[in-house]
Amino acid sequence: MHWLYLIIAILLEVSGTTCMKLSDGFSKLVPTIFVFIFYGLSFTFVSFALKVLPVAVTYAIWSGLGTAAITIIGVLWFGEQLNAIKLISLLLIIIGVAGLHFGQEQLR
Repeated sequence: MHWLYLIIAILLEVSGTTCMKLSDGFSKLVPTIFVFIFYGLSFTFVSFALKVLPVAVTYAIWSGLGTAAITIIGVLWFGEQLNAIKLISLLLIIIGVAGLHFGQEQLR
């Protein structure tokens, strides 16, 4: 169940960040309200996941996959540019998250 909580937290965080972009600097009311709702729920579900999962792995997955997802949304939905440096950087984030996860598993 703790992995499900983490996945939900990631989806909520990505939704909050997307709403932050849509809020246009908090000048649009509805997206602004959803920013706070989504982030509040995201932190709640991260805290549920942290009851079982190690903090380093949880935070790395939450922030890393959230960063990767919001980058893809930025490119596909908001028309942001994708270049080699962004792709390499995303790959390094994924490698880092995997490294933290597998490093934690070897300690058990």
